Amino acid sequence: MDEDSFASERQQGSPLAVADVRVTYDKTADAAYVYLTEPQVRVKSARVYPCDPVDAGAMINLDFDEQGRLIGIEVLAASSKLPEYLLQSAERLDTEGS
Repeated sequence: MDEDSFASERQQGSPLAVADVRVTYDKTADAAYVYLTEPQVRVKSARVYPCDPVDAGAMINLDFDEQGRLIGIEVLAASSKLPEYLLQSAERLDTEGS
């Protein structure tokens, strides 16, 4: 889909396809990680930007690569910040969901 088609569909209110995003969740730690990179690509975090835990109501860290692109989001106290359906469908890192 080219940029003009994308903009046209967006203006008309048509639903847009969303890329699959890998999410991992550890219920014991109540921590989730949302990966914003291609699943087969391993990218190292070059910089972490911690969001203000008071403003966010939880510890949320944004990970950036060497080019300054957002590559992932770490969410602590995830059960209070992320939708339940997302946590239920996440790849489980604890033994409870295995």
